[in-house]
Amino acid sequence: MKNQEYEEERKRGENHTNEQVEAETMAASAATDGVAATALRSVIQRVHQAAERSGRPPDRIRIVAVSKTKPVLVIRQVYEAGHRCFGENYVQEIVEKAAQLPDDLEWHFIGNLQSNKVKPLLAGVPNLAMVESVDDEKIAGRLNRMVETMGRKPLKVLVQVNTSGEESKSGVEPSGCLELVKHVSQNCPNLEFCGLMTIGMPDYTSTPENFKTLAKCRSEVCKALGIPEEQCDLSMGMSGDFELAIEMGSTNVRIGSTIFGAREYPKN
Repeated sequence: MKNQEYEEERKRGENHTNEQVEAETMAASAATDGVAATALRSVIQRVHQAAERSGRPPDRIRIVAVSKTKPVLVIRQVYEAGHRCFGENYVQEIVEKAAQLPDDLEWHFIGNLQSNKVKPLLAGVPNLAMVESVDDEKIAGRLNRMVETMGRKPLKVLVQVNTSGEESKSGVEPSGCLELVKHVSQNCPNLEFCGLMTIGMPDYTSTPENFKTLAKCRSEVCKALGIPEEQCDLSMGMSGDFELAIEMGSTNVRIGSTIFGAREYPKN
């Protein structure tokens, strides 16, 4: 009898513990969601202020909320706060998330893209709005052919420029930027060239030089193609430097940790 009572008591204790853990997990998720929405509003305000300092209308600046490693639950909360433009670095992750989220999201792929990942990306993300990381003719050609094969409308792309000279960074060298842009514009009818992107360096003090380099590349590209600079996006600036980037001409900032908090990588 005592053994039976003990077992029942133990089970009640386990159930209570499980319910408590579940409640705490849900509360933590809600708290995280609330923090992300609040952070988004703060970022929007800071973007507007930086745009005003640079003498440009705030609506000329696009905020790409970079949700790498973040759960769908948190992304959905930021979506429900009114944001629509999100960015991801990895094909598998963006495909998995796109399937679980509303189709009016505008997804930007901002990571290094390999040729064998082009088809899964385009097939798995019907609402892919832009690829920001075209860095050579091979990947441009692959995207162009696959967009045509799948019957998609022309895909917006940015040419990624390695402005820091770091081997660890993807991107065409500044000296080769114009040639790649011409290739996309003239030989890839299923791609719509929209501008340039750079990552810059993690060292804040060296970042302005990287931004200046990208702006110079844009001037050369626009002069050669005969288009106004206002029609050529500059995607530069992340959580640590987006205000400076805007003041130096950025029209597209990619902000992750300032909105979502530190990234969460699986532990080995």
